[in-house]
Amino acid sequence: MFTRVVEGRARVVREIRAAGPLLSELAVPTTARGPWLAAALHAAPPPARRARHRAVVVEAHRHGRPAGLALLTSRSQLRRGRLVTVVRLLGDDGVPGPPGSAPRRLPAADPEVAGLLAEGISDLLAGVRGRWQLDLSGLPLGDPVLAALGARLGTGAVFRSSRSRSLVDTLGTGALRSTDPALLEDRLPVFLDHRPAGARRADLRALARVHAAAGQLEHAVVPAGGVLTAGLLTLLDGPVRRPWWGFGPDGGSDDAPGQPWVSLTASGQGR
Repeated sequence: MFTRVVEGRARVVREIRAAGPLLSELAVPTTARGPWLAAALHAAPPPARRARHRAVVVEAHRHGRPAGLALLTSRSQLRRGRLVTVVRLLGDDGVPGPPGSAPRRLPAADPEVAGLLAEGISDLLAGVRGRWQLDLSGLPLGDPVLAALGARLGTGAVFRSSRSRSLVDTLGTGALRSTDPALLEDRLPVFLDHRPAGARRADLRALARVHAAAGQLEHAVVPAGGVLTAGLLTLLDGPVRRPWWGFGPDGGSDDAPGQPWVSLTASGQGR
């Protein structure tokens, strides 16, 4: 097994594409697949210092298909008067995905790969110049890479878990439902006017169009008197429906208990 690190948007995109078979085999959610991750890479960062995008790759053969992949974004931030490099998972501070299921992944083909991936992330942190803070969130409970990474980082690693809330489609049989990308263009402006708080129109528009073109986005609306009174966008993960966001008297949806998420935070001194 070999572990390597690549840096830069173009190189990270290549690794995401190469990991397609691994992501499909592990049945990761839409928010951890190529189109969503590529959009996260090209989304405008917040008004802070320039982001660095890196991928830690574990593979059986040099420059083969990834057997494990960690997609990381780092930014230098001023905290308590000190410059700290904050490392997060790609997409963690980007467009909000469908609530309810853990949106991030650290894909690994088996426990051995999970251990090597954790080692690669630990080595990357050791090479950071100055202080660093690791903040990995939105991962499913029992993630093997996170467990191995926590063991390597020792007592400074803190795990936290929380239960999310998922959306439940309440539009009923009176809604007009479609996956037609052309029809989405007529409806999308209304959805974007009711976008999730903090989300940029351009980023949501790009994600909606990409997933609609792949047949992975259902747009449902309820018309009345020539206007749309309610609507809901739902991502389609195979047979699994993941309501994303909507509008209307009740937002086009209700909420229900979602899956538990886990996060890992740690801090230390690099080189």
